[in-house]
Amino acid sequence: MTRNQVTSHGDWKTLYRAAILETNKSVIPQKVSEAERAVLARGRELFYSAGTHEERESLEDALYALRAFRSALEHADAG
Repeated sequence: MTRNQVTSHGDWKTLYRAAILETNKSVIPQKVSEAERAVLARGRELFYSAGTHEERESLEDALYALRAFRSALEHADAG
């Protein structure tokens, strides 16, 4: 399995946590991108299958947080 493939329902959570908790600024953008892809992929899976309301809400929250995190980093780097 490559880093870009998401095969398990829980992978998006692992990638999300890894991105949010990363301290090495040089790899944060890559980890955030990987987590975003995983969240979106899981969202597509849920679109075509039964998923819980809680997981859908968690996906929305995670995507919002990742985008806010990316934006904050971009502003911090620009300042």
